[in-house]
Amino acid sequence: MKPIIYQMLPRLWSNVNRDCQPSGTIGQNGSGKLNDITPRALKAIRELGVTHVWYTGVIEHAHCPDYSAWGIIPDNPHVVKGQAGSPYAISDYYDIDPDIAVDINNRMGEFEALVERTHKAGMKVIIDFVPNHVARRYHSDVAPAGVEDLGDGDNRDMFFSPSNNFYYITRQQFAPVDVNLGEGADAYVEFPAKASGNDCYTAFPGKYDWYETVKLNYGVDPFNGSCHFDPIPPTWFKMLHILRYWAAKGIDAFRCDMAHMVPVEFWNWAIAGVRENYPDVEFIAELYDTGIYRRYIFDGGFDYLYDKVSLYDTLRAIECHNHSAAGITNCWQTTDGLSSHMLNFLENHDEQRFGSPQYAGDPDRVLPSLIVSSMIGTGPMMIYMGQELGEQALDAEGYSGPDGRTTIFDYWSLGTLSRWNNEGRWNNARLHPQERRLRDLYARVLTLCNSEEAIASGSFFDLMYVNYDNPHFNPHRHYAFLRHKAGDAMLIIVVNFGSEASHIEVNIPGHAFDTLGIRPGKHHMTEMLTDRQEMFTIDPSVPVSVDVPAKGAVLWKLDYRADVKTKSTSKKNAAAKKVAKK
Repeated sequence: MKPIIYQMLPRLWSNVNRDCQPSGTIGQNGSGKLNDITPRALKAIRELGVTHVWYTGVIEHAHCPDYSAWGIIPDNPHVVKGQAGSPYAISDYYDIDPDIAVDINNRMGEFEALVERTHKAGMKVIIDFVPNHVARRYHSDVAPAGVEDLGDGDNRDMFFSPSNNFYYITRQQFAPVDVNLGEGADAYVEFPAKASGNDCYTAFPGKYDWYETVKLNYGVDPFNGSCHFDPIPPTWFKMLHILRYWAAKGIDAFRCDMAHMVPVEFWNWAIAGVRENYPDVEFIAELYDTGIYRRYIFDGGFDYLYDKVSLYDTLRAIECHNHSAAGITNCWQTTDGLSSHMLNFLENHDEQRFGSPQYAGDPDRVLPSLIVSSMIGTGPMMIYMGQELGEQALDAEGYSGPDGRTTIFDYWSLGTLSRWNNEGRWNNARLHPQERRLRDLYARVLTLCNSEEAIASGSFFDLMYVNYDNPHFNPHRHYAFLRHKAGDAMLIIVVNFGSEASHIEVNIPGHAFDTLGIRPGKHHMTEMLTDRQEMFTIDPSVPVSVDVPAKGAVLWKLDYRADVKTKSTSKKNAAAKKVAKK
């Protein structure tokens, strides 16, 4: 099965308060809860073709609300970004964030019930593992007996020691530039200062650094790059314990934040360590360097990794900067042999919304990028909550301004999701016409990714090299490829990034027929987005002529099994006519 991942922040996903105040508190703006993700809600997600749900921000992270009445140590608001804080500034790896619990005392029970509901709905559960950094105030209130906190036992007089969990800027107090740390009893004081999460080894990070987080030490001395992995550093054992703790709760996969900032040797050791007891748990790497893709898959042991700097960046450049669609060919060539490991997306919590003014400006322009991203390979496809409804991120939520992104730092509500929620009904009744149209489109495309074996597990063949000099094909606005499954089906997929409808002629080379075992001849074919049916001549010497709408796509399917039945029936009918004439 090709994984189709739906990413959501529970804090935002089910919050229906449409009177949110910029930089509002949780009391003013509210927060979605785990219990709001009901069987009906999960069924609605599953209907999109989703196989996995990535619950973002469920582990306790630094935030401004005071939960000390429940035994949770408060965070200092001067080192929290926004009212809600970043889901990637983890303050307790063994706990569920109280913001998203109805019964705070039973917050873990509510999460475990959500995992069970998700599994019953036929989907798997992904959560974040944030190995590179933690919140500046880290302490576990609920860790299992015998578990030592990160930082406990560190020698704070040493900048680097393989035995330390953190890096210390000795004899200096933490003082980020242009960040107010408060005064008097409310001030945040850290001495000695610890290195910040974005490899910032100074007591004076800037306001755009990850100053709210602390870098973890995996045995690498950043001053000279030397590695100290024997004996195994204490941080490795502590992080492995955390992974096993969550795997034991039925987590199916971990999305590993900034995986390339942690030594690949750790991943090799830790992933193997988890799979000793939980062999089916999968690991997804967030990393941004094509030069290390293979190392993190084959040496690190990851199942999947983000293809951000290759395919995502290319599709965005085509849409926003008039780059040539021919650049897509370079993407799969860069990751050749890794198709089944590449996780593709058009949106996530880090990126600007496709429909935002900063990106395409109109969510209805998404189809070419969506088809290529979801169907070019057999690896996972991911969408972000509200993407399927055309969410444009037009709000200025507080800490996050009108930047084209949905905030991860503020308590907020999204109008698209509130309308879909419809008082817990999770249906289309209140959606705007464009939102309904987009949701139907996403459901059709994402469902095809697994209902069509040629897409889910078949072969890929790029048609661009035989169409560059084709006068009826514009390689800068058009992209064409085949997906093929022997004995099952062939799909001719053509997308049009242009703003005008195009009549396109596509050459299919003899090499494709030989390599894939395509049978030349006249074939009855179906267009999978519209259910239109036509007869096509499929032959190396005859271009396939298709009409593709502006910002559109066509997926013409040759069903080999149906084709055989059709031809058999035609022969029988012809024979019957001859007998009748006689």
